[in-house]
This record gives sequence, C-alpha cells and structure tokens, in this order.
Amino acid sequence: MTKHLVLAGTVLALGAATFAVLQFQPSPHQPVATPETTSTTAMVAVTQPAVHSELAQMGKRAFEATCAACHGDNAAGQEGVAPPLVHKIYEPGHHSDMAFFMAVDNGVRAHHWAFDNMPPVAGLTKGDVKAIVAYVRELQRENGIFLNA
Repeated sequence: MTKHLVLAGTVLALGAATFAVLQFQPSPHQPVATPETTSTTAMVAVTQPAVHSELAQMGKRAFEATCAACHGDNAAGQEGVAPPLVHKIYEPGHHSDMAFFMAVDNGVRAHHWAFDNMPPVAGLTKGDVKAIVAYVRELQRENGIFLNA
C-alpha cells in the first residue's frame, strides 16, 4: 500500500512540475510577436531631453541599434511587441540598473506586461549596457519618472 502512495505522489509531483514549466513557455499555437509581424504603435509619448550626457548619447546609439526594434523609438514600447522602458515600472526603485544587465544577459520571463518572453541580447558589452541604462534613465527623468535609486 505504501508503495502505491509513493508512486501516486511521485506521479502527481511530476505532473505538477511539468505543468509549471509549461506555463512559462510560449505556446506553439500562438506566433511570437515580432516587429515584422505587428504594428509599430508607440505605447507612450516620450519627450527627449534638450541635451543628453555623453554616456547617454552613446547609449542612445546602442539602443537604436539593438533595442529599438522591439522597445520602439525613444524606448516608447510597441503595441504587441515589447513594453515601454519609459514607464514607472522601470524606475530604479522597481527595476534597478542591474535588472537591465541581467535582461541582456539572460533574457526576461514575461511578467508585468502581456508580451512574450524577452530573449537574451547577443553582442552587447557591459559598457554598451551601462550607456543604454544611462540613456533610458535620462529619458525617464525627462518624462517625470523620478529616480529614487
């Protein structure tokens, strides 16, 4: 009798684990949204600062080359593709600078928004990411997202 209970418990545990893992995988029946398959409607209006710091200017160029295809011009997001980074959710009190480094290195499981998971981004150095973060933080500050970290 005890063997049957252990076997049943094991089967239930494996089933629950499989279910949990599958919840975080994109559905094979739903295509992944990409800039080529969706409209490029900005999700928020973004005002550029009159002047960017030298580091943020480098970050703007890196952002435009690697991030804007999904996160949109000026980090305004794109409906159906990727969220805006100029948003209170991404202020340092909620997403530290390190969160951006981790997102580039490891990708991000979808959580705050109804988008697919973000894959890791190849080809960016730590210096590139530091500059991108400076650019995003300057955009946030200009748009009333107060930096508390």
